[in-house]
Amino acid sequence: MLKIFSEPPAPAHSHQGGPLLALGFRPFFLAASLSGVLLVALWLLIWSGHLDPGAYYGSSIGWHSHEMLFGYTVAVIAGFLLTAVRNWTGINTPSGTRLGLLLLAWLAGRIAPALEGLLPGVLMALLDLLFLPALALAIRPMLWAGKQKSNRLFVYLLLGMALANLLIHLQALGLGAAAAQGTESAQGTESMLYLVMALVLLLSGRVVPFFTKAVIPGFQPRSYRLAEIATPLLLGLLIAQTLLLPRPALAATLALAVAVVQMIRVSGWLSPGVWRIPILWVLHTGLLWIIAGFLLLALAGFTQSGLNPARHALAVGGIGVLTLGMMARVALGHTGRAITAHPLINTAFVLLNIAALARVFPPLITDAHYAIWIHLSGGLWGLSLALFFIHYLPILSRPRIDGAPG
Repeated sequence: MLKIFSEPPAPAHSHQGGPLLALGFRPFFLAASLSGVLLVALWLLIWSGHLDPGAYYGSSIGWHSHEMLFGYTVAVIAGFLLTAVRNWTGINTPSGTRLGLLLLAWLAGRIAPALEGLLPGVLMALLDLLFLPALALAIRPMLWAGKQKSNRLFVYLLLGMALANLLIHLQALGLGAAAAQGTESAQGTESMLYLVMALVLLLSGRVVPFFTKAVIPGFQPRSYRLAEIATPLLLGLLIAQTLLLPRPALAATLALAVAVVQMIRVSGWLSPGVWRIPILWVLHTGLLWIIAGFLLLALAGFTQSGLNPARHALAVGGIGVLTLGMMARVALGHTGRAITAHPLINTAFVLLNIAALARVFPPLITDAHYAIWIHLSGGLWGLSLALFFIHYLPILSRPRIDGAPG
């Protein structure tokens, strides 16, 4: 079982960079929210024909999917793991200069596509490929020194994400056996989505019941051991079939199984009191979006229909809503504040759910007014993350209010 909290770590060594570089969640949550705004704004300009994303990732959709997964999502993952590993092990994670260098490595990957034509393609790939292995190496010593060996899984998940990214760059560089057909890029993107789902669902299985129990008096979450075992196993099989034996019917069957297993898991964590507390219901809503996404994946596979609504249910609804909720909660707890979301952030929770609804269901039903739904969803996504950035910038750039390190 993953530990949520451990003994408090020793005070961090003095470092340069002030509060903003004191602990990983501070710079990476701000970077994630700001990049989430900018990347979707750029995507809307690209999608409407006002901006050219370049040819490196093969298409505008290739750039968009890569940046939302390896840009926005990976930044949230980095901020969470660099903070959580410190709690799990009681050992300080990178801060100061080392944390700043990690942030620069992430940023280099975001800037590289804009330098197409100025930089060789191999160098562009290396700049983007650097970050995930560097993050894995940054947390590895703490996890290997910690007593909970199960936490080491996150290093392997990060390395799996790095391999998925490598597949995408092999396609971009025209390398690899399947490069001419473009399958490596698709496999890399799909594998990354499932790896993110694995990480998010594993963490949710510990964090969401814990948070719910801590807030709702008398609530006792239930855990189903077989469902906990089945979750990573099924997602591992989904990744394996994506890479080795891509078959729509097989993928649909596995996706349906994932959805059913998540329904069982989430049923043990729900309480009527959840829906009265925004910082709780946003996490549960994100999990429900993941269930919806896998159900839509199954439907698409069995009916040979488009996968786009299913992928956006997982990405905008599942990843987007869950990460916004986790960033909001972690940032409050680790700056010494009460775990109560500000009305602006509660508004952001609602807006992001509406963004997911607009992106998934109207296009699923009809092609009419498709452009309106795309722009509405993108605009609401950007607004919700802009509200997070504006509200949390002073919180994340100032010392903890209780004087504790971090």
